[in-house]
Amino acid sequence: MIQAIIFDYGGTIDTNSTHWSEVLWEGYQAVGIPVCKEEFRTSYVYAERALAKHPYIKPHHTFHDLLVIKCDLETSDLVDREIWKSSEEDRKRLSDMVADYCYKYVLEILKVSRPVIARLAEMYPLVLVSNFYGNIATILADFDLQYFKHIVESAVVGIRKPDPRIFQLGVDALRKVIGKSDKELPASNILVVGDSFSKDIVPANEIGCKTVWIKGVGWGNEETDDSIPTFIIKNIAELENILG
Repeated sequence: MIQAIIFDYGGTIDTNSTHWSEVLWEGYQAVGIPVCKEEFRTSYVYAERALAKHPYIKPHHTFHDLLVIKCDLETSDLVDREIWKSSEEDRKRLSDMVADYCYKYVLEILKVSRPVIARLAEMYPLVLVSNFYGNIATILADFDLQYFKHIVESAVVGIRKPDPRIFQLGVDALRKVIGKSDKELPASNILVVGDSFSKDIVPANEIGCKTVWIKGVGWGNEETDDSIPTFIIKNIAELENILG
């Protein structure tokens, strides 16, 4: 019996199980940045590590702000490594175009994911557990996604997925907000929804939660086991079929 739900954010709610590297790569192709996918992926990893290490993202930054900063880091790295020979003016112009492309992509996905979350919030208490940069509350407000009774954000709590402790914080938060003990709300009655097998499904399974793996386009080198998730779906819209 499912009594509550924990959602991942990035790759789950905003891209419906398409890895963010794939969304950004679509943007690069759409605006005509002349680099190969392998070199792009190197710069993608560089930017992700830089964002995790340095406080480029501030709590007030919207999702479009975040995309502009992320794309700027990536494209600057490509130029610095001399993979892309570009003037600073052209680099910035095309970088901002990629950010705009990705933002519009997310707005289209939210037409699917937002109504699903809104309906589930009427039936279940929801908590968000996300590896993010400290501005997730701003993004949820910007996207009209304020359906979560609590947010567990890696930049705030100091724990990142795939550490199962971050999901335990989500479980503890659910028990607190609805006033249930661990016996009244066991982990086995909490459903975790995520797009990453290793970062969402495996750690949530370790602490005893039920899991829904939205299995889509991933990074490409992840070992998976379809026997571990409780459910596997291809689209967040299928989630309501599971929950009846």
